[in-house]
Amino acid sequence: MGQGGEPRRVQSYDGELGAAVARAQQGDEAAFAVAYRLVQPGLLGYVRGLVGDDAEDVASDAWLEISRDLGRFKGDGAGFRGWSATIARHRALDHLRRQKVRPRSSALEQDVLDLPGPHSTHDQALESISTEYALELVRGLPRDQAEAVLLRVVVGLDGPAAARVLGKRPGAVRTAAYRGLKRLARRLGGESAGEGVTDDGPRTLGEST
Repeated sequence: MGQGGEPRRVQSYDGELGAAVARAQQGDEAAFAVAYRLVQPGLLGYVRGLVGDDAEDVASDAWLEISRDLGRFKGDGAGFRGWSATIARHRALDHLRRQKVRPRSSALEQDVLDLPGPHSTHDQALESISTEYALELVRGLPRDQAEAVLLRVVVGLDGPAAARVLGKRPGAVRTAAYRGLKRLARRLGGESAGEGVTDDGPRTLGEST
């Protein structure tokens, strides 16, 4: 089910995660700890990409809400990752509003017209995305691209799930993730990824707005 380059390493634990969430909903605290251990690294990376050094505090607030509302959750392991990412996103945006930090804005760049082969771009970005340096680079992307990349690569959501978290159409999120990964790969030294331009990247500029 890993279409669109969703990391297999994330998907591999969805069965374990779903089982842990189901037990946690029955009051099993050890199972909740398992769910936390499986989800927290990706969730923290996502939040760090949004709020930087305040990520630990924001993620803690998100987990308080997740534990409080766990009984209302319905779904499997992948669904839980999306649900927890939605809660974390709301907490992060609340934090940014309190800090009066305005989202970065960036004009569309010409690189949209020069799409590389998807595998080279994704592989280069995936290799380095977990490092602090890469997260800093992601934070420098336009907001829609940064969030799409973080949700797809760090949290490991598929396209439709990421779109639900962001309240956008899947095509818009796919476009934003593609542009973000291309820009990130270039910043990580991936200029050679320009070989093999393909048509599978959407070219509709208006979709990401």
